[in-house]
Amino acid sequence: MKVAAELKAKVDWVLSHSDQTLAKVLGIEYLTLEKDCVQASMPVDGRTKQPFGLLHGGASVALAESVASIGGWLNVDESKYAVVGLEINANHLRAMREGKVVATATPIHRGAKTQVWDIRINSETGKAVCVSRCTLAVIDLPKKL
Repeated sequence: MKVAAELKAKVDWVLSHSDQTLAKVLGIEYLTLEKDCVQASMPVDGRTKQPFGLLHGGASVALAESVASIGGWLNVDESKYAVVGLEINANHLRAMREGKVVATATPIHRGAKTQVWDIRINSETGKAVCVSRCTLAVIDLPKKL
């Protein structure tokens, strides 16, 4: 996994708290964790397919929001702020029956109260499967957790 040196402690924390998450259930594996780019792969298998044997659009959206949310979180002071999904859209471009997909999230806007991320999901061979845009809200952490 590719991780920016200044983010190592933050990345270690998020990975150590990922065991009981949707990302773990779907088999999402992070490949690159940097402020300007988050990449992750996800298998196209029984966990991520719909009954007709195709990659479920909801699984693609879950992958897209996962990489955008991690990217957003890498760009805030985690002692003061959290990021939460505000809006997400997705255009499903190509059906997948097997293999893996790879999502790449890059920031379009990183503001004090919102962030917008572009997510491209491709097959292992590089063919476009889904394009998504995710808006995140940057929120203050509660005083006591």
